[in-house]
Order: sequence, then C-alpha cells, then structure tokens
Amino acid sequence: MGEDLRASFHEKLDDIRTGIARLGAGVTELVPRSTQILLDGDLEAAEYVILGDDDYDHRSLELEEMCFSQIALQAPVAGDLRAVVSAIKIIADVERSADLCVNICKAARRIYSHELDSHLRGMIHKCGSQASLLFKEATEAYLHTDGARAAALHDMDAYLDDLHRQFIQTIFESHANGSIDLQVAVQLAVVARFYERIGDHAVNVGERTRYIVDGWLPDAPYPESDNELAPAERRPPTD
Repeated sequence: MGEDLRASFHEKLDDIRTGIARLGAGVTELVPRSTQILLDGDLEAAEYVILGDDDYDHRSLELEEMCFSQIALQAPVAGDLRAVVSAIKIIADVERSADLCVNICKAARRIYSHELDSHLRGMIHKCGSQASLLFKEATEAYLHTDGARAAALHDMDAYLDDLHRQFIQTIFESHANGSIDLQVAVQLAVVARFYERIGDHAVNVGERTRYIVDGWLPDAPYPESDNELAPAERRPPTD
C-alpha cells in the first residue's frame, strides 16, 4: 500500500476495533442483566432484551461490511490481513454471545412463576458473573491488542467450565429433592450451557487476539458443537 492508503486503512481498522469493543462491552453488561432477569422473573425486561437483539445484529453486519470493504479496496497482507480476518470472526463471536443472552431471557419466560431454591440461584449468579468477567477481559485484550491478557482467558474459562459442572449437579439435586420439576430442570440445564458457550466465545476472541499479535494458533482445533443449544462453532483462527 502507499502511505496515504496505509494511513486510511489503519484509520478504518481502528474504527472497526473500536466498534467491536463497544459491542463487546454491551455483551459484558448484557450477561449480568440477563442473569438478573432470570433470577427476578422480569418478563418486561426480558422482552426488552429480546427485542434489542436486532440492534446487535445490525451493528454486527455494519462492522462485517467495513471489514470486507477493506479487504476488497486495500488488499492487506501479513499482519494487516490477520487483523481484518480476525475482526470478522470476533464480530461473529460477539454477536452470537448476544444471542445467547437473548436465549437466557427466553428461558426466563419459560420458567416464569417457578421458584428456584437458594443453591440454584447462587449457581446462576456465579455462572453469570464469571461469563461476564470473561467477556470483559476478552474485549479489553482485543481493544488493546494484549496477547498476555488474551492468553489468561483459558484459565478463566476453566473456572467457568467447573461452575457449569457444579450447576448441572445442583440442578440434579434440586430435581431429586422435589424443589423443581423436570421441565424447569431441563430449562436450567440449557441455561447452564448458554453460560458455558459465552465463555467459549470469549476464549475465541482471546485466541484471535493472540493471532493478531504474533500469528499464534492453537495446536489443534476444538471439537465443534453438535447441538442447537450452542449455535457457534469453536474453531481456531485461520488466515
């Protein structure tokens, strides 16, 4: 690229990065909001989040189009190409995480008026807090192109995976002692999966941030999801 073209490209890339960071910050706030909606059984707030998903979709599409435009007009190579391709994939991870928050709100509508015991409520709160923290760290790592911060996300996700297992065990115990019926247990198991998937998307953002920094790739692809409860596939970044 010529100097003027490079300056224009990096300005556009900064705009894309900032736009993605704003979307990520929105998801960081949306996770605890959806969690509280689930705990409170707040149908009005649930509807507000569900209807608001169109805005996330629209903003994600705009950012993707900006990325494709830069590829078409600037033909970036090496590190610049890694940055644009990774941005496209990160946009998808952020948008799908927003979808998962919407799914939590839909689950809140399905179990409306059913009481949850203190153990279940505690696990929901813990999973929501950890998922939100993961997404916050992933967003900050990407915004500041911080490879070390991105690498730390794996350990944070391991803790969320452990909370997911504890949550499932608590669901079984609550159903066994008659605190919740089978349909509520099923819905909560689905919610537990949603939190786990939000963590997976945050790790994806971290991995793609590391790819931008130095071309790092995972040793092997992660297994793909094979059910509709996890709409996104976890794959390593590609150029």
